[in-house]
Order: sequence, then C-alpha cells, then structure tokens
Amino acid sequence: MKLTILGCYAATPRTFSNPTSQILEIKNQMFLIDCAEGTQVQLRKSKVKFSKINHIFISHLHGDHFYGLVGLVSTFMLLNRESDLHIYGPKGIKEIILLQLRASGSYTGYNLYFHELESKASETIFDDDKVIVKTIPLTHRIYTNGFLFQEKNIERKLNIEAVENYNIDKVYFNKIKFGGDVKLDDGTIIPNSELSFEPQVAKSYAYCSDTMYDESIISIIENVDFLYHESTFLESEAHLSERTMHSTAKQAATIALKANVKNLILGHYSTRYGNIELFKHEAETIFPNVHLADDGREFEMD
Repeated sequence: MKLTILGCYAATPRTFSNPTSQILEIKNQMFLIDCAEGTQVQLRKSKVKFSKINHIFISHLHGDHFYGLVGLVSTFMLLNRESDLHIYGPKGIKEIILLQLRASGSYTGYNLYFHELESKASETIFDDDKVIVKTIPLTHRIYTNGFLFQEKNIERKLNIEAVENYNIDKVYFNKIKFGGDVKLDDGTIIPNSELSFEPQVAKSYAYCSDTMYDESIISIIENVDFLYHESTFLESEAHLSERTMHSTAKQAATIALKANVKNLILGHYSTRYGNIELFKHEAETIFPNVHLADDGREFEMD
C-alpha cells in the first residue's frame, strides 16, 4: 500500500502548495481521494498514469476538495479514455459535473458512473476481491465523509520448496493460494498447511478530511495502520476550529490515541502558519507516531 500526497493545504492554492488531493495505491489498484485545483499538474509531477485511475472518492463539495474534478474528467476525454470511471461523492456531485460538461459542450467517450452518497451512517461503497472501502461520516459545515480502505488478504503464500518437493503442477497453485489441499497421482492428500504460509496481515488506511473533533468515528477507524486526519489549526487558534468546524493538531492526535491507530498523518494545514513542523510538535505531546503530509510526499505502508 502506498500513499502519495498531491496536495494537503487548506483553502486557497499558492504557488508553492496545493489544496487537498491524494493517490492511494492498494492491491494493484489506484484510487484518487479528493480532487482540488491543480490535481492534474500534481499527478503529472508524481508521474501517475491517468489511465490507472478508475475510482475517485470526493469527501465533500467544498471547492478545495473537488474543483479540479471536471478538468480531470475532461482531460480523460482528450486522452481518448475508453475504460469506465466511477466517482463516489455527496448527492449533487452528478448534477454539478454534468452541468459543467454540458455548458462547455464536452461529452465523455467513456462511461461515467456517479455513486452519490447521503447516508449519515458508515456504509460500504466499494467491494471487490481485494479491497473494501467504507465511508466515515464526519462533522463539518456541509455533508462530509472520510473513507476507510481495507485490504483483503485472503491469498496464502506458496511454500515453493514444498511444492517442488511434491512435484505439484502449476495448475494447482491458485487452489493452494486459496486454502485448498492437493491430491497426488497416488491418492495421497497433501494438506494446505504443508504447501503454503499464512497470508500477509491486511493493511488499512483511514482518510478523514474536513471535520471537527468527533469521537463517534473512533469505532470505525480503530486499529488502522495509517490515519490521515485534518489538522487545520494549532491549539492557539482552537476558537477558529470550533467556528469553522475543523480540527487542531492536538485533537487529531487525541483521536489517533483513542482509536489505537499505528500511525497518524497530519494535513489540511491553514496557510496562516509558516512552519508545518509546529503541527507535528503539538501532536506529539499526545500521540507518538506522527507524520506530516506535504505536497509530493510518499508513504509506503508495508
């Protein structure tokens, strides 16, 4: 699992920083999470192949989280995209994007599917044989969701030495990976435990964009490997976090501590601060494993 931060600053773009967007690579799939202005340029800088993006998750309809979406949809068209594109976001996102496309005379040559969200309870919105994605209901000025990404590690690892010793044909490898025993030509049954090892521990990533401090999310994100939690303000501006329904670095760290997560990534910094290290120092007074998101930074979650 690999996370690439494309942008992680709040509100207005600057020449040296970008608002929120990130790429999560998990089980050979690439998910785009939020899509602010400048996302396409950041994707180019990070050398991400546009064609690999088939699923886009939008947390809420504030501009610094989705104003780059219609441009990306249009660029896919210019690149002669043919594969389906799925967009998950709050109710109303379909109307907005289609209105922009119609007004500009732009029409996609690929299938564009919108999965509009309006539930205030956590729900599964994506599920295949390798990954499951659930919403994390957040508390902000408008309807907002975070997203929980979880690997499905159901494939066992082949014990190559044992397989070769028994001279087992490759046609049985998939059966072994999924827990099956193998019957030899002489009728001997070789149990799966001799032919494979336990699968790797499944990894998980929770993305919590704009939200005020809310302990109701703890049961959803409990024990995740990495938690990205917004930290727009420092405690010295806690009064602003209450008014704008954002979080401070200490509040993000408190959520991480109570949820027993392994690592905390801070982001969505207000541009009023000249040094983001201040966020790390403040959070570390509550929670030890704190990382700072920054434009272009990558996190390997192995």
